[in-house]
Amino acid sequence: MHFTDRADAGRQLAERLRHLEFDNPIVLGLPRGGVVVAYEVAQALHAPLDVIVVRKLGVPYHRELGFGAIGEGGAKVLSDDIVRMGHVSRADIDTVEHREEAELARQAHRFREGRPRTSLAGRTVLIVDDGVATGATALAACEVARAQGAARIVLAVPVASPQSLPALRHAADDVVCLSAPNAFFAVGEWYHDFSQTADDEVSGLLKQAAAREPRTTEVDLAVGGGAGTRLAGTLTMPADARALVLFAHGTGSSRHSPRNRAVAAALNQAGLGTLLFDLLTSAEEADRANVFDIELLAGRLADVTEWARGENLPLAYFGASTGAAAALWAAADPRAAPYVSSVVSRGGRPDLAAPRLGEVSAPTLLIVGGRDTTVLELNRRAQEALGCPSLLHVVPGATHLFEEPGALDEVAHLARDWLAGHLPATAGP
Repeated sequence: MHFTDRADAGRQLAERLRHLEFDNPIVLGLPRGGVVVAYEVAQALHAPLDVIVVRKLGVPYHRELGFGAIGEGGAKVLSDDIVRMGHVSRADIDTVEHREEAELARQAHRFREGRPRTSLAGRTVLIVDDGVATGATALAACEVARAQGAARIVLAVPVASPQSLPALRHAADDVVCLSAPNAFFAVGEWYHDFSQTADDEVSGLLKQAAAREPRTTEVDLAVGGGAGTRLAGTLTMPADARALVLFAHGTGSSRHSPRNRAVAAALNQAGLGTLLFDLLTSAEEADRANVFDIELLAGRLADVTEWARGENLPLAYFGASTGAAAALWAAADPRAAPYVSSVVSRGGRPDLAAPRLGEVSAPTLLIVGGRDTTVLELNRRAQEALGCPSLLHVVPGATHLFEEPGALDEVAHLARDWLAGHLPATAGP
């Protein structure tokens, strides 16, 4: 399998990695050529791109033999066996490490142009190179990423020596390789154009990727008019956002809900801005009656909608549990209705908005788990009362919180497609 150039290899590799899009991965390119491949992968997966700079620690009298590797943030891995068999002293380790730390810092600053390193803690990390011959650098990158706190590591390359793959599969949680030809001599022979990648090209690609990263801002929202109440929110806006989706959280939940944050991240990747905010203050949540006061919650959502109009984008709602009822009630509010392009309910209680369902005009998607039988029946009845185009989608085997493997991913896919598919024509494709 041959590739035109590194960009072509990256596009082909991205097709094999589509299943990772909703894992919210961080894509790390190995400099220099690997960053060109990684750039295409990051674009296709709508994922952040960074560089992973590693420096091999070579035995002083035989530098090609590595006894370890270092990475940014103080990450260090050592091979005790090679240190022992190579008679590498503590003084040798310190000398080599000091020398390589200086070069590591120089390269990282040069490539990122002063931007901070992306934190890997708890994240799925996709390490990408343009090919693997011996696998030494890729192995070091995997070990360094693990030391930096990566929760899951996927190594992805267009082409690799078959002999290198067993060790790589041991170091990474998964390895994706498009081609591992038996007649492998060098990475470059599998590219029509394998010209050297310059430092400037690496830094330029990283700069372009950084410019596309969503901007997250903590906001303070006034509701109720006058002295009113102030609610905390998190606004995330991708570059060239096509719309802004307001999240209405459900019973006992908040803007920190991991399920809604996961869906919001998927929407951000698709170019949709998100506003996650608390419908109630901490003191108000203590009174359970407030959680089910749909008119109160909807009124606050309508207030926030008026604020969100200042972003000059089409608006949409995503509601969960009782928040879905608030979203539908607010979608019928004259202050909000003209500006809400669509509504998505996840495991919602639309029945609690019964007095307003017939007044909703925004196309509405109701998503319910197949094993959430009581809520499913309530959604069926509510759909009959809706006065707008609607669809009820049942996720087979899912319960109320969509905790089953793949269930929340399906919710994110459905929400993304519904919200993007019902944008005003002027919002773009």
